[in-house]
Amino acid sequence: MPRWLRLTLIILSSATLLLVAVALIAVHVLLQPERITAMLQKQARNAGLELSLSSPATPALFPRPALELEGITLSAQNANMPILLAARGTLVLPWRTLVHGDTVISQMRIDSPRVDLDALQSWLDELPSGPATFPSTIPSIDAGVHISRGSLVRGNQMLVGDVELDAGRLAANHPFPLTITARDAQGIPTQLRVSVTPNIKGGVLALDNIGLYLARGTTLTLHLAGTARWHGAADASAQLTGKLDHANAGQYTVGIDLTPADQSNPLMLALRLDGPDNHADLQIPPLALASWWSQLDHDEGPRLAVPPGNGHAEIASLEAGDVNIEGLTIQAGTSVPAASASVAAPAQPASAKPASAKSAPARRTP
Repeated sequence: MPRWLRLTLIILSSATLLLVAVALIAVHVLLQPERITAMLQKQARNAGLELSLSSPATPALFPRPALELEGITLSAQNANMPILLAARGTLVLPWRTLVHGDTVISQMRIDSPRVDLDALQSWLDELPSGPATFPSTIPSIDAGVHISRGSLVRGNQMLVGDVELDAGRLAANHPFPLTITARDAQGIPTQLRVSVTPNIKGGVLALDNIGLYLARGTTLTLHLAGTARWHGAADASAQLTGKLDHANAGQYTVGIDLTPADQSNPLMLALRLDGPDNHADLQIPPLALASWWSQLDHDEGPRLAVPPGNGHAEIASLEAGDVNIEGLTIQAGTSVPAASASVAAPAQPASAKPASAKSAPARRTP
């Protein structure tokens, strides 16, 4: 190789290394990782949370400006158990951050987060109660969120694993997409896709163009569409209709209506299901429904009871965890037939016809 060419290559290589070093120093100065980390910690404290990192955030330049976060811990203030633990995270920033210095996050990526449901519930219980107050408009959040290899646990019990989550930009009158895939404790894959257009007008949160798709394994899919409104607290309403397809039972028409609470009645959920072998027309308080459902898979064994509310249901087969219920008929509230007598007896609050319940072995998908 000619001497002049060798000297040229040495000079170019040295200049390149110098430019890279200057660029890295400039990126560190312009991105100011300490300032952005402090901003995130301040936002967490405003929500009653503490955010900590195992090491200071480090800047990156390629393929886009970003801050790398290692060993993320998010806990409620003065709590012993963290709500979230994550191996690492990345805050992707737009190129204009290097020029203008404004703190704008275009995407947030979190790898291997572990969320503890008990710790999350404890934090939620400590939040101040009272009527919800809405801002004048939907806060704009340009940052998309991507979560990979996540898990949801309760103590040492795995509830959901292999969680992948993608969420898009949040803005008023702009479709907000959300996709979640995961596997439950039995290894059955589940996918949820939601699209909704949010807006706030006159102190009312409006959710329009709701589209929901839920798939569990290869046997069940659910499509729903509709709208919802929330004035705060239990003053909420929603109307959703769609189809439920079950590979072993056929197709069902589904209708869901949420009626706001008033001085005499609680928040009420009306559920309509019509199809082969299964029919239901029920009005149930949602909080009571959640409590009833949890009893079917109770740690000490299933506790069968008629859910509170009003209506009737004829269910050929129902599976909840390790419990399989067959031939279940429910008649509750005013749907209970009056006793046969010369004077009609007052309706009982709830009754159920005999149903067979048996423990079934847990089904696992390889």
